[in-house]
Amino acid sequence: MDGAIIGLGEVLWDVLPEGKKLGGAPANFAYHVGQFGLETKAVSALGKDALGDETIKALESKDLKYLMPRVDYPTGIVQVELDAQGVPTYDIREDVAWDNIPLTPEMISLAQNARAVCWGSLAQRSSGSRNTIQRFINITPNNCLRIFDINLRQNFYTAEIIKESLHLCNVLKINDEELVIIGQLLGCSKLNIKDKCRLILNHYNLNMLILTCGADGSYVFTPSNVSFLETLKVDVADTVGAGDSFTATFCAAILAGKSVTEAHKLAVEVSAYVCTQNGAMPVLPKKFTNLKA
Repeated sequence: MDGAIIGLGEVLWDVLPEGKKLGGAPANFAYHVGQFGLETKAVSALGKDALGDETIKALESKDLKYLMPRVDYPTGIVQVELDAQGVPTYDIREDVAWDNIPLTPEMISLAQNARAVCWGSLAQRSSGSRNTIQRFINITPNNCLRIFDINLRQNFYTAEIIKESLHLCNVLKINDEELVIIGQLLGCSKLNIKDKCRLILNHYNLNMLILTCGADGSYVFTPSNVSFLETLKVDVADTVGAGDSFTATFCAAILAGKSVTEAHKLAVEVSAYVCTQNGAMPVLPKKFTNLKA
């Protein structure tokens, strides 16, 4: 697994109206990266329970490699409700396995050779997993793509957690609603969207800042340029996992040597497709996953 792309943090079951589906942003990210033929691994923790066993079966059925120690806490679940437009709200159970991810020797070895790692704020709501995540990232090579997909949920974040991860990452992924909150936390709420993004990009010395704005399009800011693309109009089944597929596609394309503009375009197309499917981990059509084209 040398040179793997890592999704680091929560793995859980999204309990949707039509039934439960495997999810969690880092696992979704790892799954979609793997569809592009890249070595990938989901890193988290599972309970010593029946749902943990079911998680392993589900991961293996999707050919998703994983490193998930079994711990003395229940496997995580999230109650998901969808509005008329298919937009989800989440009730996330606390004090579960992914709140207690241990840093194992296998994780240290994985981190030392990582090509990319993606994590968010949610799994850092507990000090145990936060410590593991930050130590993992600090072990990664200097040329590792370190993606902070901020993923604010409920009240499970603080200004300190956000700022610590901004200092650790070289790519920030954020949506327009999260940008409002981050603007307040960082004291730049009076700036417009573009100026906020440029301020964050420059202040934290980022290589890229990805901003998604739902139906209003998306941006990729770099120190020297900005790419904007409109969101494709599709019949939405649900939007669960669409943002994770965007991040994964962008990451895979950049690692394959695509330009920022090319990676951005493909990410928009893939995330639009995921919105037409139920659940966070649909199989992507081959037309998207051939990065050699």
